[in-house]
Amino acid sequence: MMNTRTILAGASAMAMLAVPAHADEGMWTFDAFPAAKMQAKYGWAPDAAWLKHVQNSAVRLTGGCSASFVSGEGLILTNHHCVRECAQDLSDASHDYIANGFVADDRTAERKCPGQQAEVVTSITDVTPVVQAAEKGLSGSALVKAIDAATAKIEKDNCPDTVTTRCQVVTLFGGAQYKLYKYHKYSDVRLVWAPSGQAAAFGGDPDNFNYPRYGLDAAFLRAYVDGKPAVTPQHLKWDARGPQDGEITMVAGNPGSTDRLYTKAQRIFARDDLYPFYLTLLSEYRGRLISKMEDDPQRERTGTDALFGTENSFKALSGYVGSLRDPKFAAKLNKAQEQLRAKVAADPTLAKKVGDPWSQIADAENSARDLYQQYMLLEPLAGFQSTLYGYARTIVRAAEERQKPDADRLPGYNDAALPLMEKRLMDSKPVYPWLEKMDIEFWLTKVREYMTADSPVTKAMLGKQSPEQIADALVNGTKLADPAYRKKLFEGGLAAVKASDDPMIRYVLAHDQAARDIRQDYIAKVVGPIAAAEPKLADARFGVYGDTLYPDATFTLRLSYGTVKGWDEKGKPVPFETYYGGMFDRATGNPPFNLPKAFIAHKADIDMKTPLDFVTTNDIIGGNSGSPVIAKDGSVIGAAFDGNIHMLGGNFGYDPVLNRTVVVSTAAVQEALEHIYPAPRLLKELNGK
Repeated sequence: MMNTRTILAGASAMAMLAVPAHADEGMWTFDAFPAAKMQAKYGWAPDAAWLKHVQNSAVRLTGGCSASFVSGEGLILTNHHCVRECAQDLSDASHDYIANGFVADDRTAERKCPGQQAEVVTSITDVTPVVQAAEKGLSGSALVKAIDAATAKIEKDNCPDTVTTRCQVVTLFGGAQYKLYKYHKYSDVRLVWAPSGQAAAFGGDPDNFNYPRYGLDAAFLRAYVDGKPAVTPQHLKWDARGPQDGEITMVAGNPGSTDRLYTKAQRIFARDDLYPFYLTLLSEYRGRLISKMEDDPQRERTGTDALFGTENSFKALSGYVGSLRDPKFAAKLNKAQEQLRAKVAADPTLAKKVGDPWSQIADAENSARDLYQQYMLLEPLAGFQSTLYGYARTIVRAAEERQKPDADRLPGYNDAALPLMEKRLMDSKPVYPWLEKMDIEFWLTKVREYMTADSPVTKAMLGKQSPEQIADALVNGTKLADPAYRKKLFEGGLAAVKASDDPMIRYVLAHDQAARDIRQDYIAKVVGPIAAAEPKLADARFGVYGDTLYPDATFTLRLSYGTVKGWDEKGKPVPFETYYGGMFDRATGNPPFNLPKAFIAHKADIDMKTPLDFVTTNDIIGGNSGSPVIAKDGSVIGAAFDGNIHMLGGNFGYDPVLNRTVVVSTAAVQEALEHIYPAPRLLKELNGK
């Protein structure tokens, strides 16, 4: 499965972004889609009206996924694993929506997903001159601060209405371009229909990032406005059919991040330092989680989403490492860089303009080796996955940052970002004390292990207590599980926070300065130098290859084109589609290849020849989960939910021979709505009856 919760093996890549894109490569921005190039290859390309309609129908979910409107009443198609957290949050001891699925019989039964927001791009504006003017002549921390300040001002000035709009300045080509994306947002998003988790992820971790697949990884949400279903006249037409071999497919979604612009030094640092660090953490955390869940039905229920995400992240990250350790893959990437450098050196004017950003980045990565573990543990991984610790840090930092001018605040605490922050903070969702304690004690154990017991920071954070003792005290004593208490502290500002006797709040207050210090050091020595060098790399690429490039993924709206097509694996053809019957043939009766209960109960009703999943050559990455797969006529024929194992190498480069997108077909979803998890009301809505 793919989403942006993936913390970060493929086969060889045939084309890298250091050179112009070939074949079906490219996650293209809507304002720079290569229609002429596609027309030349396929004899067809979307026109402006087609692109505008799809842009207005495509949805970004703030949980890290993509989706699309498929009716005029706010109905949203996405993946099951994109609503899995919502289903978990809505479940209780008597209603397990992961195990049994969820079907809302009528609108009153549709239930709000905590923290979820749906967003649709309404405009894309080039703001490059404004940001680049603000950063001119600066370096290091000053450069990063200037960029943050400029983008915060642009976002605030262009979205005065924070109730229905959201603005986001997106950095492209490492700072060679800045684009303002303006969104219409829907802050009330409700769960409508979802199959069981086993139906969506049949085959479990062994089948993840593999193919053939037999997963019903689809779900429906609905956007609401003022308590009523949103009016969405711009939506994709539902076409419940299987794919045709070789037909053109378009994927509109929000790919999370790619590293195709990485230099050799950056790839080596990721391969040898950063990724192994993450893998070690994930491996141990997975083991602890499984141990805690064994022989405890309630922990098994409440921990299933955490285990699902951890295993998904571990497998994806393993694929990234595997691709970078592939000698042929690495050689192609390195050769592309050397070719680019040689062409720059051969042009004196361009060489003078570009300088040597490769060496600048290499120096920054050397600095990162001394800092990244402390930085990761005290900043991005603080509290690990603890919801309660996340609440505490958000409240403390928001109280401190809101006292500053908007331009001086940490990213994520600007006025433009506050509405979504408040929503996530105030929405009610369950927390599980056993899991909270495990997360915090695991985090503190890793702080002690990697930063050493002798570090002043470690000594301050642990004192004479163990990680387990601190975790118990924090989780048992905090009141942050109560939304009303969170609201009181947030609205009370710094005075209320400093006056709080909540142990979680007190703990963050006592130790947040250490995190801020390492953050600032990391920005000055790593982030700032790279931010100064990356636009020069873009100058090199544009100077050598012109404007035939696409930017790395940024979890913003992109469009890719391709065709329905299988591939050859070790000399054997892999079919482009699978069928319901294949799931029954593959079933062993034992997890993770056990048939879902509803499938067994309705076996006689299921048309076993209905296409279930299929593959295309579309170029995607994590964050594209839930993206509509669209036919030439603008109808939706599936939802992308994964890639094959070769796609993981697509983080660094695209291989048209092997990279494939894995899609659940609309035919499969309609069959489920009719016979497996019956939802006649939804069928009528989807089919316009």
